[in-house]
Amino acid sequence: MNVSAKEGITDARELGLPKYAILGIQHLFAMFGATILVPVLTGLSVSTTLLFAGIGTLVFHSITKFKVPAFLGSSFAFIGGYLSIKALGVEQGMTETLALDYACIGVCFAGLCYFIIAGLIKAFGIDKIMHFFPPLVTGPMIIAIGLVLSGSAIQNCTTNWTLALVAILTVICSSVWGKGIIKIIPILLGVMASYFLAAATGEVDFSALDEAAWIGLPVSRERTALAVIDNLDTTFLISSIIAIMPIAIATIMEHIGDMCAISSTVGKDFLKDPGLHRTLMGDGLATSMASLFGAPANTTYGENTGVLNLTKVYDPAVIRLAAIIAVLLSFCPKFACLIGLMPAATIGGVSLILYGMISAVGVRNLVEDGVDFSSSRNVFVAALILVIAIGVKYGAEDNVVIGPIHFSGLALSALVGIVLNAILPGKLGMKVKSVHGKDKPHE
Repeated sequence: MNVSAKEGITDARELGLPKYAILGIQHLFAMFGATILVPVLTGLSVSTTLLFAGIGTLVFHSITKFKVPAFLGSSFAFIGGYLSIKALGVEQGMTETLALDYACIGVCFAGLCYFIIAGLIKAFGIDKIMHFFPPLVTGPMIIAIGLVLSGSAIQNCTTNWTLALVAILTVICSSVWGKGIIKIIPILLGVMASYFLAAATGEVDFSALDEAAWIGLPVSRERTALAVIDNLDTTFLISSIIAIMPIAIATIMEHIGDMCAISSTVGKDFLKDPGLHRTLMGDGLATSMASLFGAPANTTYGENTGVLNLTKVYDPAVIRLAAIIAVLLSFCPKFACLIGLMPAATIGGVSLILYGMISAVGVRNLVEDGVDFSSSRNVFVAALILVIAIGVKYGAEDNVVIGPIHFSGLALSALVGIVLNAILPGKLGMKVKSVHGKDKPHE
């Protein structure tokens, strides 16, 4: 994958401490909506999820030599696994909480699969692996990531288009016409403007805040792997591991796509430095560790990649500050409740822009790398990646089941794109500038 350095701020200390802190808070708000949605849908703990989103991000940064500006939030890929194991456990007389604990152990083993792939990459070299991920494959994959996510943003916007439009217009105006700090915190300003309007117009019911405590522990024994040891059912445990482990095949494919998106946004090839093997180990370790304590699997977040692209502040230290704040706030149930009350339309408005920014990065990749779409093979590869990713996502089942593996549209489209690019005759056609300034194809 060819990337070149993009103009942007790579050391947030140049901005001063106040702006640095506000940028960290902005990244926190960008990931919050999607991160807490996973525990809401599955029955896992919101506070534990927030805690290990922060801890997982810090672990990821440590393993990747503090070079990759990625935030790790809740992965949606395992939701089907959680729900199926929970339903199966309840059928066998378990409580929903205990069944989820078994599912979490399955997710822990799925996280360990990342280490196996990382070892293979380290053994055979990143160049041999990335030979299967040319711009023809990674560009449409990045475009598909944004387009697939956009559906959830639209659904949230439809709950109240007025609030969504306020968020969208605030972000655009702040980014285009803003000066100084205003220009680099458009997402935070969009969230605040929309949330304040919602509160002023009675769209938010704050009564639940009175019941939430100011301080509380985010982890409890009955929601960790220790609960499984206390109530061990070996057969059910093995079944949970077998059912959930294969999902890692899909999430690893998505991880590679996310790393390509972040690399393209920042203009640094993170797949080579610090290396894809390190990013996989960081993601896998964060997932395994979180699941043992009852939090969802982690994954690198497209929302935060969108923030990077919009603000042009690429310093990973800003992400780490957001992670530290997330850890601290996980001990405050009242704050978690306050964020949880944020209108879906507010989240949808800012997400719509962030997801669009991701797709724009993919388009830019194809243009800058000069992928030749006069070549039929290139058109077939790119077209199938896009239509499979979007078609599966918005089809009847939202995923494709092949044996025990549930493939998301993104994972399946990536797999199809890689295989097609490898087996179709001919080579990847590119266009380069001739000495006369005209485009000419080359192989």
